[in-house]
Amino acid sequence: MRSASNRLIAFGVAVFLCVILMSASLSGVLGPVEGLASIPIGLVQGVSRGVTNQVTSFANNLSQIQSLQQRNAELERAAVNFQAEIVELREVKADYDRLAKLLNYKDANADKTFLPATVIGRDTTGLLRSLTLDRGTRDGVKIGMPVVTDLGLVGRIYRVSATNAQVQLITDNNSYVNTRLQTTRGEGEVTGSVTGTAGGDLLMTFIPLTSKIQEHDSVVTSGLGGNFPRGLLVGQVESWRADDSRLFQEARVRSLVEFNGLEIVLIITSFQPVDLSAFGNPTSGAPGQ
Repeated sequence: MRSASNRLIAFGVAVFLCVILMSASLSGVLGPVEGLASIPIGLVQGVSRGVTNQVTSFANNLSQIQSLQQRNAELERAAVNFQAEIVELREVKADYDRLAKLLNYKDANADKTFLPATVIGRDTTGLLRSLTLDRGTRDGVKIGMPVVTDLGLVGRIYRVSATNAQVQLITDNNSYVNTRLQTTRGEGEVTGSVTGTAGGDLLMTFIPLTSKIQEHDSVVTSGLGGNFPRGLLVGQVESWRADDSRLFQEARVRSLVEFNGLEIVLIITSFQPVDLSAFGNPTSGAPGQ
């Protein structure tokens, strides 16, 4: 009972003090005290506001970082896709350029009939340097047909099936092409024979000692022997010297064709090579002879 009475008295005193303080505040008597009390309260509010602002700023920065990371990942994926598209477009352009050059070559040689073929296999390092094409007898391909590009002679068909054909390259050391130097010096036709070497180069042999040779002279097929049509570009002269017998000259010839990078070629289907077997002395050995 005494405890309840004490609490009631304390509550009454507290209410009385509050009324007095409110009255004093309204009358301005507590102004200086309130000013002093507001200083620590303001400091506490400032610190609290600063902490709140930092927390808010950190949360915003964290959100921005996550957004930037996501955007960066999206840009990286887009860059990879664009790079793949660029590579694909470059391949398309390269194919277009190759086809355009072959078409121009075909148009410039309207007296011949050409069949385009894709290279599906190659052996340019073994004993036989050859290519495999996706054309065969069902396309009209026959043994002996020459194969060219816009940059010059590639070789000739030496084996054919219904769907595929194999080409012996002129760089094969069993290949022989009757050729001549295409000059404008008016000294007559300079002939020789171009054969491949073990290193994959071209060598023009049996050039008369009296014939004058110059660097960059064009070497073209002579048509002699009937294995190739006349006038197909074989390459250009790089150097020359007398051969070991001292009876002829020989010249290093550089083909403009990049044999290891061939993808599309032209088969001259209108050319029919001479059938030497009709003379009772078929050529033995390499298919390119």
